[in-house]
Amino acid sequence: MKYSLVAGYFEKLEGTSGRLEMTEILASLFKDTPKSDLPILAYLMQGKLRPDYEGVELGIAEKLALRALATASGKTAQEVKDAYIKAGDIGSAAQALLKGGAGRERQGSLLSEPLTLRRVYDSLLSIAKTSGGGSIDSKLRELVSLLNDATPVEAKYILRTAMGVLRLGVADYTILDGAAVGLLGDKAHRKVLERAYNVTSDLGFVVGVAAEEGLAGVEKIHLEVGKPIRPMLAERLKSAQAILDQIGKPVAAEYKLDGERLQMHKDGDKVELFSRRLERITSNYPDVVRYVRSYVKSKRAVLEGEVVAINADSGEYLPFQELMHRRRKHGIEEMMKQYPVAVNFFDALNVDGKDITGRTYLKRRAQLERVVQVTEFTRPVPSKMVETTKEMEEFMELAISEGCEGIMAKKPDGIYRAGAREFGWIKLKREYSSELTDTIDLVIVGAFHGRGRRTGVYGAYLLAAYDSKRKVFPTVTKIGTGFSDADLERFPKLLAQYESHVKPPDVESGLVPDIWYRPRVVIETIASEITLSPIHPAAMNELRPGSGLALRFPKFTGKIRDEKGPEDATTVKELVEMYSMQKRVQSKA
Repeated sequence: MKYSLVAGYFEKLEGTSGRLEMTEILASLFKDTPKSDLPILAYLMQGKLRPDYEGVELGIAEKLALRALATASGKTAQEVKDAYIKAGDIGSAAQALLKGGAGRERQGSLLSEPLTLRRVYDSLLSIAKTSGGGSIDSKLRELVSLLNDATPVEAKYILRTAMGVLRLGVADYTILDGAAVGLLGDKAHRKVLERAYNVTSDLGFVVGVAAEEGLAGVEKIHLEVGKPIRPMLAERLKSAQAILDQIGKPVAAEYKLDGERLQMHKDGDKVELFSRRLERITSNYPDVVRYVRSYVKSKRAVLEGEVVAINADSGEYLPFQELMHRRRKHGIEEMMKQYPVAVNFFDALNVDGKDITGRTYLKRRAQLERVVQVTEFTRPVPSKMVETTKEMEEFMELAISEGCEGIMAKKPDGIYRAGAREFGWIKLKREYSSELTDTIDLVIVGAFHGRGRRTGVYGAYLLAAYDSKRKVFPTVTKIGTGFSDADLERFPKLLAQYESHVKPPDVESGLVPDIWYRPRVVIETIASEITLSPIHPAAMNELRPGSGLALRFPKFTGKIRDEKGPEDATTVKELVEMYSMQKRVQSKA
């Protein structure tokens, strides 16, 4: 399949905002694409090369992309940088620079061949997998080779894809809408495709099965040991009474621990661990692998749990930031000794090789208790059935006294809804009952040069929430408090690969930092309250014309949320709810 056809469809998608129109365009694209190319097309539309759990990172550094564009266009580095700043987007800059310059469409070389979708994909995959000595030069050559054979429009989407900023405005579920119409003939089949995607976390695989085997093939797709399922997520409410009103009686209450959520897959002696964002993190927790292998009494199983750092002497839970030492790539054995962990299992998704996500919470809990051996380091998370606010609040206080954040309330007859965020699970923390002291996870999108003692480093960072409706990151605060000297040295290194000389297209901000960052790194913050602001665009005009939301007296808690992707940050919707909750509390005071 010619890549020019794909790029043409991408142009149509970028110029369309209506979901129905997008679905029609996607359906046509799926119909025009050979079956063998459909999986890679699905990945590219997601801005990926492989499913998340395979760990193939797409997104080259800005500097390398600009070097490649300079080489392909015959322009100087400064000319390319100026064009990039003017356009505000690497793809648009490439399209402008390559018109009339070098490249297949401009020179008509007999040696050039039209780009195919497969070649573009294979080249980007090669770039993503290249590492070690000389890797930068290898990546540069591969990218320049693509750009030399690309038309201006093709170059636009090649560079956007390579930098991880495709910007089609197409969510996964819209892609599934298009696949349902284009491959299965009816949008009503989207639900079947959605379930298959949620239990495999592999959109390319699902689209490929739909093309080759039709609806019957998709219906056969089920949770498999070794392939992570997209996690079920919880809503939040402010009080025990609100939870009882929502779920009814009784409610299954569980401890909510201050650790890292793990999805644990066991197949005989082979154990794989996946994070909340479906990253394979098996190597970070050799001790957890050992626990699952030894203390899960099922040869094949998929369980979920919370891994928590513990005091080696007392067994008491330690704060989340202590656990993050275990996210290091080196010195794991030493970290295991310094920061031992325990696993509290809270759900069973597959037991004895059988998918049990369609069973009720109570039945899954029974299976969990059957297969998890209680030891010093493993146990089913403490749980209790409650029917009154008093019982729930007492259980929450017990959880907090044992080092937990609060409780998770679950619907006893609820099934496991992979990939869904709904009121079948509800978080309740002590903070929700009073003034705003709950933590907020935000994405770093910019930095400001420091002054005084912080001269020479960045002294403050610009943070954004996630607008899940519009798929953008509007800023909500500028933060300079809570950072240690070590943090101030570490953050620039951590963020270097995401630097941008122009505002990323999916970021909205009324402030202009000294350096922009593509939204990738999530940190935990706390603030005295949420206020209305004419500067920050989060929830702009939703609560008052001309005003968005901002944090008052924000402070970094010390936690970098490595386990969360940018789309897992606190949403604008959640901030609006927290602001409204805060106002109600203040009005009663």
